[in-house]
Amino acid sequence: MTRVELLKRYAEGERDFSGVTLEGVDLRGVNLEGVDLSWSCLREACLLRACLRRACLKRANLTRANLTEADLSGANLFRANLRGADLRGANLVGTTLCCATIDGVVLDSYDIGGPGHILYALTAEEAELVRAHREAK
Repeated sequence: MTRVELLKRYAEGERDFSGVTLEGVDLRGVNLEGVDLSWSCLREACLLRACLRRACLKRANLTRANLTEADLSGANLFRANLRGADLRGANLVGTTLCCATIDGVVLDSYDIGGPGHILYALTAEEAELVRAHREAK
């Protein structure tokens, strides 16, 4: 699927794009709030500053995707593959990251897991505590 086709169908009200292939597609700055991209391939996609609030990305392949400064608040990334993804500055508050694969992920101030898997997501209060702790180092 191309960027143009995805955005056209999204603008027409479609939200279920589960299983689509968007490998390497440039989606920087797009608004895909509430979209269902579960089981989709977004490998090496550029989602820089994209709005993915409340998006369903369960089991999505986001290997080496650029999610820098993306808004993933309230998104569901259960068992998503985030190997090598760039999440610097991403809003992960309220994001479900249970069992997401994060080997090689760049997380910046939201570095809450180790090699392997994130086991829980952050509330707004927890995110502030993590940020304060990292700044104190």
